[in-house]
Amino acid sequence: MTSSPRALVVEDMEELARYTAATLEGAGWQVVTVATGTAGLAQAQSGDFDVLIFDRMLPDAEGLDLVERLRALGVQTPVLMLTALGQTENRVEGYERGADDYIAKPFNPSELIARTGALFRRGQTQIRADLRRVGDLEIRIKARTVHRAGAHIALSPKEFDLLEYFSENTGELVTRDMLLRDVWNMNFDPGTNVVDVNISRLRRKIDGGHAVQLLVTERGLGYRFGPAMTRAS
Repeated sequence: MTSSPRALVVEDMEELARYTAATLEGAGWQVVTVATGTAGLAQAQSGDFDVLIFDRMLPDAEGLDLVERLRALGVQTPVLMLTALGQTENRVEGYERGADDYIAKPFNPSELIARTGALFRRGQTQIRADLRRVGDLEIRIKARTVHRAGAHIALSPKEFDLLEYFSENTGELVTRDMLLRDVWNMNFDPGTNVVDVNISRLRRKIDGGHAVQLLVTERGLGYRFGPAMTRAS
């Protein structure tokens, strides 16, 4: 870990908020605390946190309502609910509405550290699964964004589908029939140049201006994608 993980604690009871923050800070976390649902929602949307800790009952909101709003906005940061409502039905409701874990008050500090750490590790695994790197090219599957050498590359939806498919088969020969079947959902060749046109556009966007060519054509066979492909002189 190159930097301390960050947690947002949304808790209106000042003493409990301080205690929660101190517990996590003692375990190496950076912690931001806020006392209202409105402030928590705004902070959580920033994307600067590895774990969100929400009280169930806030003065201006119900904690699970905030979790549902965040999930609807696409925020997938792991959420730990911190609440006095610790019955099984409360936990089930929390999971169904988007929370990742539940800890009842009063809590053991060691349990808080363990559960928060587990959520952090789970979140890091999800991030790694979402990000694909091929050479200096980065593909974020969920956000459907592409960068090469730090520069954003704008792709059409079909170009992104094509690149995602190539990244799933990095280093392997990909035939025209495979592309028609798996990217265009066609079990026959329509007799058009739709594959060639889209590959030409994609290659121009991801390889243009770079010494290393990631997408190459193997004449008569198909295409191969990977960082070891060097541009012919």
